[in-house]
Amino acid sequence: MNTNLSINGKTYTINAQEDMPLLWAIRDIVGLTGTKFGCGVSQCGACSVLLDGKLTKSCSVPVSYALDKQVFTIEGSSKNLEILRQTWSEINVPQCGYCQSGQLIAATALLDTVANPTDQDIDKAMSNNICRCGTFTRIRKAIHEAVALKNKTDE
Repeated sequence: MNTNLSINGKTYTINAQEDMPLLWAIRDIVGLTGTKFGCGVSQCGACSVLLDGKLTKSCSVPVSYALDKQVFTIEGSSKNLEILRQTWSEINVPQCGYCQSGQLIAATALLDTVANPTDQDIDKAMSNNICRCGTFTRIRKAIHEAVALKNKTDE
């Protein structure tokens, strides 16, 4: 089936079965490999993307679900994602780095909906993204730093 997917503001015409996981369409057909395959059962969050701004595990969502929606991946750009990338780097959050694209997308979804998240907000928002290296403390710190930086630049 030929269909169009809108990813990061660009339309891609792909040939895929409607039930193909969105992750495979993004990675294998479109070639955006920043979104990672982790567990394949929507538990680890490595495959996180935003669908019309909603945090979604792309390994468990068929391509047909993404039709007529805006897909946002780690290769995309938004103010919150750019600030998070900066603080992630400054705080040196990643260790192995495998989960970090999903972590950054989850953090972007949080900051897109909560301007000044508390530790509880962060822990809840990030709880569906697993980091085997245990960088959760640095992730929380990077999110707080991103909020501070965003608030400073918005003044």
